This record gives sequence, C-alpha cells and structure tokens, in this order.
Amino acid sequence: MEEKFICGILLGMLGGALVATNSVKARQVIKDTEQQVKKKVGNLTQSKKSSKN
Repeated sequence: MEEKFICGILLGMLGGALVATNSVKARQVIKDTEQQVKKKVGNLTQSKKSSKN
C-alpha cells in the first residue's frame, strides 16, 4: 500500500512537471507565484529587522 502511494506521488510530480514545462500559462503562474512569495518573505524579514531596532 505504501509503495503504491509513493509511486502515485512520484508520477503526479512528474506529470505536473511535464505540464508546467510544456505550458506557457503554467510557467507564468509559477513565475508570478514565485515573485509573490519572494515579496512576502522580503516584507517579513524587513519587518523583523525593524522591530529589533
């Protein structure tokens, strides 16, 4: 049972990676999300630095 679950996860990851590499929209969504995450992390680190001073 556990082996099938792990194989399913791996196949899902590979399938998702193939879709993302072949789809312009999927790549754009990934890039946009990455930028949002970077911005939020930057804001969090700046607010922590500000609160320490």
